[in-house]
Amino acid sequence: MNKFDFKIHSYANDDRLAKIYHILNSALNAVDPYRAILENVRRDNERLFINNNRFNLNKFNSIYIIGAGKAGAPMARAIEDILGQTITKGVVVIKQHSPQQSNSTTNKIKLRTASHPIPNQAGVQGTSEILQLLDKATENDLVLCLISGGGSALLTAPVPSISLDDLQIMTKQLLTCGATIHEINTLRKHLSLVKGGGIAKHAAPAQIISLILSDVVGDPLDVIASGPTSPDSTTYSDCINILRKYDLYNAIPKSIQTYINAGNQGDYPETPKPKDPIFNRIINLIVGNNLIAAKAAQKQAQAEGFNALIFSTEIQGEAREVGKVLAAVAKQITKSNDPVPRPACIIFGGETTVTVRGQGLGGRNLELALSTVSEVAGLEDIAIITLATDGDDGPTHTAGAIVTGETYTRAKKRGLDPIKYLINNDSYHFFEPLGNLLIPGLTETNVNDLAFIFAF
Repeated sequence: MNKFDFKIHSYANDDRLAKIYHILNSALNAVDPYRAILENVRRDNERLFINNNRFNLNKFNSIYIIGAGKAGAPMARAIEDILGQTITKGVVVIKQHSPQQSNSTTNKIKLRTASHPIPNQAGVQGTSEILQLLDKATENDLVLCLISGGGSALLTAPVPSISLDDLQIMTKQLLTCGATIHEINTLRKHLSLVKGGGIAKHAAPAQIISLILSDVVGDPLDVIASGPTSPDSTTYSDCINILRKYDLYNAIPKSIQTYINAGNQGDYPETPKPKDPIFNRIINLIVGNNLIAAKAAQKQAQAEGFNALIFSTEIQGEAREVGKVLAAVAKQITKSNDPVPRPACIIFGGETTVTVRGQGLGGRNLELALSTVSEVAGLEDIAIITLATDGDDGPTHTAGAIVTGETYTRAKKRGLDPIKYLINNDSYHFFEPLGNLLIPGLTETNVNDLAFIFAF
């Protein structure tokens, strides 16, 4: 059964579309946050099993549940279904307009909503409630931290000398300059009381277990949601280098520039590093990631009769350049049935970036798709699909787009020039009139992006 309807108009009333739907749904279902928690956490009376770790619940005076991220609601519901009344209190910050926002099924865990990707006052308030819980934690308590993609924006507690307004300005600058998530989160960690090991610092000496749904290529613990319970390897010097790399050093708010320079000179403490004793009682566990979704898609594609291949789940780089690679692979299949013969499904995973130079609307998945339109024009029985697994590609309400060999011709008949739209970063308005957008709604999971080449 398909949980998500992507509203794809290409291949309408065609059994090929049904196969595509099955494959995309299988990928998302495999990283369903509720399911991920249940697969990694179980309870047997007063014994709690988390992966290979066993805990006696009777030894804890209090059990606190905290967290932040787009998958926070289903993760919280799963933990509450497992632990029930043994939970003392909980606060999890989720993205506003999440499907479960207005009809939460949690009782002991409060779900607070905030904005993403630009932090807002609601995120500050929700994070403040989390810190109030952690202030009560002792060495005889258990803190379960539910972390998923989007947590960097939703978990917000700026250092005292930085205003929320200035943090919002810097975030917008970083998101549009082409910086990687590693680079963006390096800045975020050094301007926060909770990122870069900050939550660990507040919760120590309690037993802390973080259950993490990864949205970062390679699953680096210190980058996912800016590593609230992980040691940080980056420095204030790295922050300065990143700002200079993207010509932002003199463009960011003065308060941030002053703070980072002071930190680099030793006036402010560095983020906690690997040997800090605050990490002695912390377990960080990845419960879902991009590879799990890609493998599920591959398995379903094989069941649908495709020769399926996972090309890589480490795809990074400028979206429009990665699009050229996907188009080249599509051409190769058409030309020589390589790297796998038709019917083929080739799966890519990762996260690209976009350097915004135009005034249009779109996200990295839409831009990646747009960059393939001219390249695959005229190819028969070829489809390229891009998919943000959270259902939300940048500032749009879409998850991605579908491109076929006929897309270029259809666009030209409507007066849509893919090159001009690409130059203006206006991928949304290119695909919208063609009916080629993927619109599943918010999925409440987040494990990076997926892209597919189908050769029928």
